[in-house]
Amino acid sequence: MSGGGGDRSRAARLAAGLREFYVAPYRRTFARAQRDEDDLFMMIVLSDMLGVPNPASYYTVELLPLMYDRFHEWHRRMGMDHSPLDHVSCC
Repeated sequence: MSGGGGDRSRAARLAAGLREFYVAPYRRTFARAQRDEDDLFMMIVLSDMLGVPNPASYYTVELLPLMYDRFHEWHRRMGMDHSPLDHVSCC
């Protein structure tokens, strides 16, 4: 009788290989979609700080400290050399 551990390990390796085979061509697309979603989320959180009405402000106001750390990377990626908000990030 064959050991069950070897079959499970082989099946797990096969599943990982198949996942990689099907996901690899779309990895860049998934990364771009995730980045776009993160940018939209950041704009929602920061717009609340600027006074733009935000329907989800109750949930996003506590995330502002986390966004400060990522704001510099975001505004550089958007093509701004200096932060448009001097009180948020100094460059």
